[in-house]
Amino acid sequence: MSFSSPEPIAIKGAKLSFGIVAARYNSDLVDALLRSVGTNLEAAGVKEKRVEVIRVPGSHEVPVAARWLAQNGKFDCVIALGVLIGGDTNHHEMVGQSVSHALQAVSISTGVPVINGVVVTDTLIQAQARCLGSINRGAEFARAALEMAALRREIGGNS
Repeated sequence: MSFSSPEPIAIKGAKLSFGIVAARYNSDLVDALLRSVGTNLEAAGVKEKRVEVIRVPGSHEVPVAARWLAQNGKFDCVIALGVLIGGDTNHHEMVGQSVSHALQAVSISTGVPVINGVVVTDTLIQAQARCLGSINRGAEFARAALEMAALRREIGGNS
């Protein structure tokens, strides 16, 4: 991800609904992303009752749960959260690519925007910076979700 995110757009979120799928693996980091997403949705006026959070074991399980949320017709946008950290092999990269492609397929096939909030890093320090520190990816994911949900409402996008 780039460090040059777009300027935030003010979105009134009171009428928007969001489904969030969050992995339980690397829970401290994912929970921090989830808190940041929630704080930013709330700041835009999204009511707590218009946000549904479901938990899945890990990032690889996120796409199917995102599909279930996208298909149920209740949400303007789905946000997918997870954290993959490198180890001795490139498994995190393979899972990250697979998840990214699957989330895009869910979005395209259902017509519901899906925000890919699965953070893939080489080190724990990089993950901490993006989830707990100076690089607030959770806020970026929330802003992208707000913008896409509002755009979907504006142009009448549906499945």
